Amino acid sequence: MSKVLMKGNEAIGEGAIRAGCRHFFGYPITPQSELPHYLAKRMPEVGGVFLQAESETSSINMVYGAAGAGFRTMTSSSSPGISLMQEGISYLVGAELPCVIVNVMRGGPGLGNIAPAQSDYFQSVKGGGHGDYRLIVLAPASVQEIIDLMGLSFGLADQYRTPVMVVGDGILGQMMEPVELDEEVTLPEIPAKPWAAGGLKGRTAPNIINSLYIVPEACEDLNKKLFAKYETITQRETRWEEYRLEDAEIVLTGFGTAARIAKSVVDKARAEGIKAGLIRPITLWPFPAGVYAKAAEQAGQFLCVEMSMGQMVEDVKLAVNGRKPVGFYGRSGGMVPLAKDVFAEVKKLMAGGAQ
Repeated sequence: MSKVLMKGNEAIGEGAIRAGCRHFFGYPITPQSELPHYLAKRMPEVGGVFLQAESETSSINMVYGAAGAGFRTMTSSSSPGISLMQEGISYLVGAELPCVIVNVMRGGPGLGNIAPAQSDYFQSVKGGGHGDYRLIVLAPASVQEIIDLMGLSFGLADQYRTPVMVVGDGILGQMMEPVELDEEVTLPEIPAKPWAAGGLKGRTAPNIINSLYIVPEACEDLNKKLFAKYETITQRETRWEEYRLEDAEIVLTGFGTAARIAKSVVDKARAEGIKAGLIRPITLWPFPAGVYAKAAEQAGQFLCVEMSMGQMVEDVKLAVNGRKPVGFYGRSGGMVPLAKDVFAEVKKLMAGGAQ
């Protein structure tokens, strides 16, 4: 095990390589351009394929082809680029194809700017494309966790035959932190994919990769199958972090960079005698609603911290189910919440200044 300094975007690429991904298709867009730049060098070194497509629309359809042939494959982009991929993502879901999609979020709406944001939460967890579907959505909060979750994301994609989205923001993509890496890379065992369109290989009939179901009953059967799968994922794959939650009277919550800020506020609040704690969702979907419901039995109130105008806060309110007040503090358009301002909001809530 060795410790090296890595930028978040590069860690995404290295994590994918170590997870056995050998096919990347993408298009550059700030603030994630270092990721395809890194993989343009690394993929040939490991016998993989790197292809810069002419657009994000092309990229996601190339992912469809590689995934349909049974390969571990991924793409990456940032907010407006992910919007262009939504039709293809829905096709991937409908064809039950495993892949990984990375979104390093930037300010918006529109072209916005290249500053960090978290305003693609709705797009990620509610289904940005058409039809009834869900994505597994993972949200790392450090460069080390990026490495770890990339391996998990490919494993979950293959296990459940579904696209997995990994979301971060421009800060996580651009920041550098020390990470621990195994000096000897041991590739994971990739499960067999007898459903893939990889040639007959002794079969009498070819495999068909398809998301078109003309007969309504057949399309409904697909939806029922998908949602039975989503129920299994919810039961087995929900992940979160708890911090100083045992006796918390106010529970802060956030994901990614916002959670790191909230965590520092918890420590400051504790130092000043305020019993604060933190819940950090690691899976944005499935959302860890149960831990919020349990915390609501003891805590007096919640504060959701986001780099948006308020999106995850809706899921927090649903989880708390009206039993305790849920406050919100957010900055948007690429602005980042400051710990001192979040702490001021905590003190206001504890003093009864907002309900």
